Amino acid sequence: MAAVHEVDEKTQTSPLAEAVTVEDKSSGSIEQTWTTEEETTVRRKLDRQLVPMITILYLLCFLDRINIGNARIQGMTEDLNLIGYRFNIATSIFYVVYLIVEVPSNILLKRVGPRWYIPALVFGFGAVSIGTAFVKTYEQLIGARVLLGIFEGGTFPGIAFFLSSFYKRQELYFRVGIYVSAASIAGAFGGLLAAGFSQIPEWGIAGSRLHTWRNIFFFEGILTILAASIAPIILPQTPETSTYLTTREKWIAVERLRLENKTVAHEKVQMRHIKRAVTNLNNYICAAGFFFINITVQGLSVFLPTILSEIGYKSLTAQYYSVPVYVAASLVAIFVGYVSDKTNMRGIYLAGFTILGITGFGLLRWGSGDSLKYAAVYLCAVGAFPGGPGFLSWGMNNAAGPSVRAVSSGYIVSLGTAGGILAVWAYLPSDGPNFPMGHSINFAAQVVVLFLSIFGIIYCMRENRIRARGGRDNRLVGLTEEEQADLGYRHPDFRYIT
Repeated sequence: MAAVHEVDEKTQTSPLAEAVTVEDKSSGSIEQTWTTEEETTVRRKLDRQLVPMITILYLLCFLDRINIGNARIQGMTEDLNLIGYRFNIATSIFYVVYLIVEVPSNILLKRVGPRWYIPALVFGFGAVSIGTAFVKTYEQLIGARVLLGIFEGGTFPGIAFFLSSFYKRQELYFRVGIYVSAASIAGAFGGLLAAGFSQIPEWGIAGSRLHTWRNIFFFEGILTILAASIAPIILPQTPETSTYLTTREKWIAVERLRLENKTVAHEKVQMRHIKRAVTNLNNYICAAGFFFINITVQGLSVFLPTILSEIGYKSLTAQYYSVPVYVAASLVAIFVGYVSDKTNMRGIYLAGFTILGITGFGLLRWGSGDSLKYAAVYLCAVGAFPGGPGFLSWGMNNAAGPSVRAVSSGYIVSLGTAGGILAVWAYLPSDGPNFPMGHSINFAAQVVVLFLSIFGIIYCMRENRIRARGGRDNRLVGLTEEEQADLGYRHPDFRYIT
């Protein structure tokens, strides 16, 4: 059994002063060593290979999801006769399907591998977006949203698990933050693209003429399919197959994760892994946090153009004014992820940023004046958007073992996605133009997130203290070394990230 030792800097001053040593206890021999500089090189090469591509894929995923909000104010409501609550129904049916497929999709991803599976999902929802450009009735729109939910449902948790197969726990939030910030970027680009595509003159064949809102779906779908076709060329199946790494770097990439996880990366998902994921209290804390954050994130993503329109910015102006809001939220989300990884803490940042969201929705609900409300929208977005990657990373950090992480990521996102369903019904046509009910729901959701974050910190700190004094050592009694390694987050030596 391999053991890991950190070489003491005080007793060694050579270039290998911060080397990681892998020792074979059966023979007492040193198998390999690598320096922190080598590990940093590996991590940066993986960053260059993985992060830009998956960020683009998720940007397109979110773009194809929320473009219905942009299309709504470009004539779709009138063309498809979306009277009453029809728009809300069409939007919410997507989230119902989305949450159903997430866990099964991640289990399938674990078996098939990500290189082709994730791009296939992206190709699928790109094709659905193109198809949506040709719908003629409300019923056809419902069918298109169902198909979109099937393909998009596995993308978010799938990419999160994919990243966890390449990065250590303290490296994950920053990377997840970057790709989830694509949701913010999608909102910004969505407004610009919608404004641009909607100005393309009417074109197409008789009976299938494309114009305004139809152009939005069609051309954004084309962009998605192009990106999906390129992705398998860039993305590796595993660290061992990365074309960006040398042979030694591939070994380091694999070994550093094996030493942290104390398990093999290629284990198959078994029933015990599913049970372990769904009985992890930390998963429920993170899923609940994700649920309430999602009310705000999904609500703003779909209804921000409508909210801005009701505030006083009409049609194209509302599209343009949504752009800087998303840019600000994106930059803050990435920054929070970076700082969180550096400090190895999660809950304190999740709790802190809810204060901005609480303030923002308080101003929207009880404030007055267009300028004040527009400033409040910034606070809402900046306060909420770091929460999605934060809660997902927190859950995955504290779910040891690749199979448990695969189930946990899908499980957290599945439960959290239900918040998107509530978000759709928070902003009703009858509640406009000030949307007091919608803003009150989001205000309350941010308050709940604050308390969930604090509870999560307390729970993780308490559990770590119990393990430090040997309170969970009884879990090792009667187990073989292999069975002990398979305990994952339940192992007495495992420490939760707070």
